[in-house]
Amino acid sequence: MLLLAVGLLIFIGVHIVPAQPDLRSGLQARFGNAAYQIGFSVLSLVGLALIVYGYGKIQFMPAKNPQLWAPPSWSRHLLWTLMLPASVLLAAAYVPSRIRTAVGHPMLIAIMIWSAGHLLANGRAAAMLLFGVFLAWAIFDYLSVRKRGARGPLGTAKGTLAGDLAAIAIGTAFWFYMLKWGHAQLINIPLLS
Repeated sequence: MLLLAVGLLIFIGVHIVPAQPDLRSGLQARFGNAAYQIGFSVLSLVGLALIVYGYGKIQFMPAKNPQLWAPPSWSRHLLWTLMLPASVLLAAAYVPSRIRTAVGHPMLIAIMIWSAGHLLANGRAAAMLLFGVFLAWAIFDYLSVRKRGARGPLGTAKGTLAGDLAAIAIGTAFWFYMLKWGHAQLINIPLLS
């Protein structure tokens, strides 16, 4: 559980910095924008790697990852269904699409859907920690970017029908990959067995 907690602390800690414009500007002024961006990226990757590795490892330690509640059997199928729009929204964050324009911040909405769905379908302590922290952060960050008027990685790029189709195709392919193979490969938990 320690690796998971440290990974969450690093990842979420780094991602809270942009929500504090004075802190972000101070770091950019002190180290330069390029060094800030590199540091942000490296720490994000380290945090994410620790989260994935720590969560995958804790799945094989039931004594350290107790079952806190028994999720209803239907919640797994609901989660699989919710992950399709979440995957499309995740793709839309990086594709100039009308989906991105309509939603505003599709990655944060995707993270909210992902974390809320996983909270519903998982009853173990590690899942509560992981998905609870991500849900709280995504809500906080969504409110923060709305307040700051932050535009996301594509700025003011205009969306197109081709962008919509690309986001849907990429998101659906990612969803299918995770359902069939990716979840087992990355998290050590096969979804279709």
